[in-house]
Amino acid sequence: MRSFLTALQFLTRIHLRTQTDLTMEDFGRSTKWFPLVGLVLGGLYMAAAWCLMRLFGQAELVTAVLVLLPVFFTGGLLLDGLMDTADGVFSARSRERKLEIMKDSRVGSFGVIALVSLMMINWTAMRGIDAVWLLPAVFVMPAIGRMAMVMVIAGFPYARKEGMGKIFSDMADRKTVAAAGAVTATGVLPWGGIAAAALLTGLVFAWGAGRWLTDRLGGLTGDTYGAIETLTETVVLLVFFVASWLVGGVHAVWL
Repeated sequence: MRSFLTALQFLTRIHLRTQTDLTMEDFGRSTKWFPLVGLVLGGLYMAAAWCLMRLFGQAELVTAVLVLLPVFFTGGLLLDGLMDTADGVFSARSRERKLEIMKDSRVGSFGVIALVSLMMINWTAMRGIDAVWLLPAVFVMPAIGRMAMVMVIAGFPYARKEGMGKIFSDMADRKTVAAAGAVTATGVLPWGGIAAAALLTGLVFAWGAGRWLTDRLGGLTGDTYGAIETLTETVVLLVFFVASWLVGGVHAVWL
């Protein structure tokens, strides 16, 4: 329970019990519970989507709220990683300079472009997903994203000699991935074939992104973990978007 509460406190603004005596090892041990945090967030997103659609249908306002909910519940932690990664990776500098840019607290033009582009794509994808499929889409999205994060934490070296993300990298092993995978499968696969396809596609994308970033940075960092997570969530939405576009308003039993 302590490890799960640590993960929940670290990744979200939801503090069921504020823990002030946490050590770096506590954070490292919490990695296996990242997908469970995603399922908690997914439940909140799905409940909000259901209530809003009951009141307003699939209006533009509903989509805007759903796009902004992850920012509200997570405090923009992972989006900050996306912006820092974009600023560093696309700076056309040396590996060392890219890592320095990523540590800079200021946001550059590439970071702003990445954030705006991501929000626009998410908004467009949610607008295009059939109402029947939108609920499972927003439910599985954060769990798959955080499973992708666990996978790349364990699967790729850390780029720096020290840093917050290093403790996650050092303590993540096969048991961590297996536990996180079991939680993810339990929460995602019951939603059917499209959810399973989104899980597979998201993980393949995340592994490719991890490889691409490692080639350029010599490894991954806490910022790139956040970037991969947020981009994987967008990939999940796009899978549901494509499925909705191809099949149309199929009854939920086909999910």
